[in-house]
Amino acid sequence: MKKTFEELQQIGKNKLDRIGLRIGLEAKTESQKQIMVCGGTGCHSSSSHILIDNLKKELKAKGLENKVDVIQTGCFGLCQKGPIVIIYPEGTFYAHVMPDDFKDIVEQHVMGGKIVDRLVLDEIKDNPNDGLNQLEFYKKQNRNALYNCGLVDPEEIDEYLALDGYKALHKVLTEMSQDDVCNEILNSGLRGRGGAGFPTGRKWMFAKAAQADKKYVLCNADEGDPGAFMDRSVLEGDPHVIIEAMAIAAYAIGADEGYVYVRAEYPIAVKRLVLAIQQAEDYGLLGDNIMGTGFNFKLNVRLGAGAFVCGEETALLNSVEGKRGEPRPRPPFPANAGAFGKPTVLNNVETYANIPKIIREGAEWFAKIGTEDTSGTKVFAVGGKIVNTGLVEVPMGITLREIIFEIGGGIPNNKKFKAAQTGGPSGGCIPEQNLDTPIDFGSLASVGSMMGSGGLIVLDEDNCMVDVARFFMDFIVDESCGKCSPCRIGTKRMLEILEKICDGKGEEGDIEKLEELASAIKSASLCALGQTAANPVLSTIRYFRDEYEAHIKEQRCPAGVCKNLMQYKIDKEKCTGCSLCARKCPVDAIVGEVRSPFEIDQKECIKCGQCELVCKFDAISRA
Repeated sequence: MKKTFEELQQIGKNKLDRIGLRIGLEAKTESQKQIMVCGGTGCHSSSSHILIDNLKKELKAKGLENKVDVIQTGCFGLCQKGPIVIIYPEGTFYAHVMPDDFKDIVEQHVMGGKIVDRLVLDEIKDNPNDGLNQLEFYKKQNRNALYNCGLVDPEEIDEYLALDGYKALHKVLTEMSQDDVCNEILNSGLRGRGGAGFPTGRKWMFAKAAQADKKYVLCNADEGDPGAFMDRSVLEGDPHVIIEAMAIAAYAIGADEGYVYVRAEYPIAVKRLVLAIQQAEDYGLLGDNIMGTGFNFKLNVRLGAGAFVCGEETALLNSVEGKRGEPRPRPPFPANAGAFGKPTVLNNVETYANIPKIIREGAEWFAKIGTEDTSGTKVFAVGGKIVNTGLVEVPMGITLREIIFEIGGGIPNNKKFKAAQTGGPSGGCIPEQNLDTPIDFGSLASVGSMMGSGGLIVLDEDNCMVDVARFFMDFIVDESCGKCSPCRIGTKRMLEILEKICDGKGEEGDIEKLEELASAIKSASLCALGQTAANPVLSTIRYFRDEYEAHIKEQRCPAGVCKNLMQYKIDKEKCTGCSLCARKCPVDAIVGEVRSPFEIDQKECIKCGQCELVCKFDAISRA
């Protein structure tokens, strides 16, 4: 049944009474506590859904089902400590909660009022309540795009309405002209968060100015960077923010239909997005005559098969149309001839996630966050050799050092930081001397990297930078659509050279060949995949050329990663002659007499590493 905005406001107000426990308001509900359990993919894979079922059953058995709510929510961000449970109103933060912990949570905490100490992180043992504000991981964050993630039930539209959901859409439809909306977004300084950083408001203006009988709004949720899960988490934790934002964009440019292009590998995100669209249609927030204003907007979901190249806007457009996912020559640009040849606005999930709040709070509010060059915040998926892997949302201008060592907790096992790879497979590796580089589009580009969609992989002293470049080039070669020769052939030749270097067969001049190929591919490729494909190689040569030279000139991998350049050696001072390594060697490459130091026959050694694993005296090492 379609509802007026006044009815929607009342729904939100009623729901606000219920969720007030979570946001510090006086709750007018029978519920005395609310148990929020992360329902994102990461925690779901660790059985958080089973934990939810167990909690509900236990509460029912204790007669508490009407006094305690168990709510599945989106990602809290601190994925390293998942599954995460937060209990309100006190805000008690529990980490690494397993399905079998349900009884202790109900009996000790809910019924007994006693904290379950073993589920509390050491950092907040003395004060486990209000954990989101106590943990260092959250202190420097500014959650705008992720605001509702971890706060609302993503499968309940009423909870979104309670926190000003669809208020921006109503404001746009009743108080603002199309030009007003475009100018508001332009004045905010919001730049596309998908990688290119083009001003969002300007893109909308181009599409609005285009003359056509039909226009489209598209959302790029085809998140293909290795280790990236920002867009997936927004769709899983707050799908209605994307729906509202796309409807606002549609009004601004004069479109009446849209598509969310999301990869089929995201089943939870797809499920919640489809449900949210149905709920919005039922409430009259999608479809015909939205909120009685005469504005029509239909939203569809298109599933992608997981091709990395479909993150490029014109390849995505082809895929939406049912064609092979490969890029188109530009111009014409999508704003003039996009989906089905019609003017189209295409932004990614994170870009859209900022739109409703900009409309509600105003362009000036958003522009004050971040830097002069890049307003607002940025969401990063932080992974690799770092203590706190997960999602972080930080103001533009924050430094890599702050993200890695303050929010991220530094490098595990007292290892030395080596580099941070930003921007996904097309990004660059930033070394220690540039750790104080501010996070914005221009600064990252100046050190040979890029913002990209927001992947941030931390590397330590055990990483071989030549091998890192080889890994990303292997990914690019596999994901190239093959349409243009520079990308199809050039990246393959670069990969062959990198593999040769890693195999100990590198030759003088190989580094120069890589640089020459990189220049040609960058200048001649059709789309951004090829144009940026060489960034990891060029940045590692720029900052870690000595490692390339060690591989080629000395036949040595300084990090001890490249197998054909690696040797296991026995320290005769430490070796006790116990013979355990010799007995475990699968090819009898270790020789010697019991109670005397053993030696490794390098010609016979297959570099399996078994000897290093079994040695009890730390006498065997890689070199």
